[in-house]
Amino acid sequence: MYGKAFAPEYQGALTALSVNSSLTDVLAAGKEQLEAAERAGRPAEAARSGLAVAEAQRRLGRVGDADRSWKASYRAARTARDTPAMAWALWSGGTLARQRGALRLARRLLGLAAELGERGGDPVVRGYSLAGLAETGRIQGDYEAVGRLHEQLLAEARRRGEARHTVWALEGIAQMHRNTGSYDRAYALFEEAAEIAARAEDRRGHAWALRGLADVVSVRDGDTGRALELLTEAEAGCRAMKLSGALAYNHKMRGNVLYRAARYPEARDLYRRALAEFRAMGEPRGEALARLGLAKSLARLGRDRAETAAELAELAEVLERIGLRHARRMVARAQEEFGLPSAPADAVAEAVR
Repeated sequence: MYGKAFAPEYQGALTALSVNSSLTDVLAAGKEQLEAAERAGRPAEAARSGLAVAEAQRRLGRVGDADRSWKASYRAARTARDTPAMAWALWSGGTLARQRGALRLARRLLGLAAELGERGGDPVVRGYSLAGLAETGRIQGDYEAVGRLHEQLLAEARRRGEARHTVWALEGIAQMHRNTGSYDRAYALFEEAAEIAARAEDRRGHAWALRGLADVVSVRDGDTGRALELLTEAEAGCRAMKLSGALAYNHKMRGNVLYRAARYPEARDLYRRALAEFRAMGEPRGEALARLGLAKSLARLGRDRAETAAELAELAEVLERIGLRHARRMVARAQEEFGLPSAPADAVAEAVR
């Protein structure tokens, strides 16, 4: 039913690259083709090579470079009057904006990318852009608004037999079920995603599906050993492709699993590691989640109550500002767990002076 996964963001002279190509290899090949296209005065090829460069830089956590690259790709595509290439560049920019926590900008860029994709007759970039909009709404916790879009995109991906996009949609729907407590349904969807990704040789999708399975196995079954095994398997895939972001989220999830098992010193160390990784790549959502786990671990290890209260209150404000409602509810649950006030950070800081 599904063919081998492919990477439509690797275009022009780079179409031979695999979805599993190491990102450092993608970056090197992309830069070489980009320089050749610029020397030859071929803006359309420069736009498509530049897209691969931007995506490799983004996934490697090189935020500033990725920002410059997608904009250069867009300018080259506009010079070439290549509407689909303009859409792909905007998709890359919107995805980067979401990664950086600029969710309003992400929605604007991804919306424009979807429009240009439709206008330019490229259903793949249109689908990827709509998927980006759906994922942006999902990480904000707006499940009712984006649930139907996830289901629509899943149906389209299944109809086309596109494994990578099917896996993405299954994982997004599974995550919403997990976050609302439907663990059995979440497990089944993550399991299907993992199976499709494995058959299609989609290492990135497989790693994310294994991470989801580990989360459910930990929270539903309390099976710490199995959860850690799944995360170890996922980490191998992340390292093979040098997926910096996925690896940081894997470490954060390992911290979650250890925290649930009351292995607080180990959880603390994993959260600290993930926090450093997220900060290095400028990923505010992951940074906030790692800070939350670290604050909870330190509280369990005897941290001063007032310091914990101030940290959680500040995190609540950070997440409110970014617009991450589900994560904000996680902070509220942590405050309740430790019997702490949910007042704004300034008020808490004043109270503990």
